[in-house]
Amino acid sequence: MHKYQLEKSFLVALFVSFCFTSCYTTKKSVYFTDLVDSASKRNINTAVFKEPLIQTDDILSITVQTTDPTVTATLNQANANTASGSSGQTAVTGYLVNKNGEVQIPIIGNVKVAGLTTLQASELITNKSLHDFKFPSVQVRFANYKVNVLGEVNRPGSYILPNEKVSVIDAISLAGDLTIYGKRENVLVIREHDGHKEYARLNLGSSEIFKSPYYYLTQNDLIYVEASKAKISTANDADTFRNISIGIAIITLISILIRTK
Repeated sequence: MHKYQLEKSFLVALFVSFCFTSCYTTKKSVYFTDLVDSASKRNINTAVFKEPLIQTDDILSITVQTTDPTVTATLNQANANTASGSSGQTAVTGYLVNKNGEVQIPIIGNVKVAGLTTLQASELITNKSLHDFKFPSVQVRFANYKVNVLGEVNRPGSYILPNEKVSVIDAISLAGDLTIYGKRENVLVIREHDGHKEYARLNLGSSEIFKSPYYYLTQNDLIYVEASKAKISTANDADTFRNISIGIAIITLISILIRTK
C-alpha cells in the first residue's frame, strides 16, 4: 500500500509539472477593433491609390500583338527569356529597364519608360509601333513587382504580387497572417523614395490604417512585424517550467527509490 501511494504521488507530481508547462494560453488579436458593431452601412475613408511608376532595374512584361504572327513572336521573345531570379523562387522574365530608363524592344528600338505608369508606357510603345505595324496592341505589366514581409508572420519572404494595387493587408495575407506573438499595433513599413529610406508604423487594430499613405504598397516595400514582449516572456517561462517539471520528477523518483528499499 505504501508503494502504491508513492507511485500515486509520482504521477500527481508529473501531472502538476505538466500543468505548469501548459498554463500559458494566448488568443489571436482581432483587427479593426474600433469599427462599430452595427447592422447599418458605414463608409470608411481610404487613402488615394497612386499608380506605381516604372523605375530602373524593373522588369516589365511587354506583350505586342500584330497582324503578323512571326513578328509578334519576335517582339515577345524577351518575355520567354530568363531575366532574373532569386533562391527558392521562379525566375522572373521580361524586359529589363536599363540604367537609362529604357527598354530595348526588337524592331521598335529603345523606348524610355522610367517615370511612367504601365498604362502610359503601353500607350507610348503603341504609338512607336505604328511606324512599323498596323493596328498593334500593346500590354505592359510589372513582372517583378514585389514586397518583402519579415518578422512575426507565418510565411516570411519576398512576394511577387499579381497586380499593382496591393495593400499592406494583402501582403500580410500572402505571408499567412501574423503569428499570435506579432505586434499588430506597431507594424513597420519601410519604403525607398527618391534615393532615401522612409518609414511609417501602422496599427492593424485600428481602421485609421485605411487612411495611411502607406496602406497601399509600392515596389520593394518592406513590412516588418515586431515580436511582442509576450513571446520573450513565454520563452523564458517555458524554460523555467520545463526545468521545474524535470526537477520535480527527478526528486519524486529518487524519493520513491529510497523509500522502497
